[in-house]
Amino acid sequence: MNSMLDTDTDTEAETELTVAVTEAAAAAEASGRAPNLDAILAIPVTVQVVLGTTSMPVAKLMKLNRGAVITLDQRVGAPVSVLVNGRTVARGEVVVVDEDNSRFGVTLTEIVSSPYDDASAR
Repeated sequence: MNSMLDTDTDTEAETELTVAVTEAAAAAEASGRAPNLDAILAIPVTVQVVLGTTSMPVAKLMKLNRGAVITLDQRVGAPVSVLVNGRTVARGEVVVVDEDNSRFGVTLTEIVSSPYDDASAR
């Protein structure tokens, strides 16, 4: 669940990206050459991998203790969603990255054609 702070950060990143793109396009048009994308490529984004979600009443949430298991809506082996700044951009499979099994990663299996068309990412 996104907090108001997450939404504000996402909006700020989108605004920063829009300004950078506009400035790069204007500079390219004025100089008659291709835009320099370095400023745009340097903008940090938040990448999240969603294993699944669930919903529960606050009363049940307040009773959770260490060791409690929260059942998610995704099944084991189902694709996970990869979100960039809150928008789904890809889906993939969870993999073990380190030999000592201490870190996970995601192998991308599907790239979403247009993250703006995916209503579930909001």
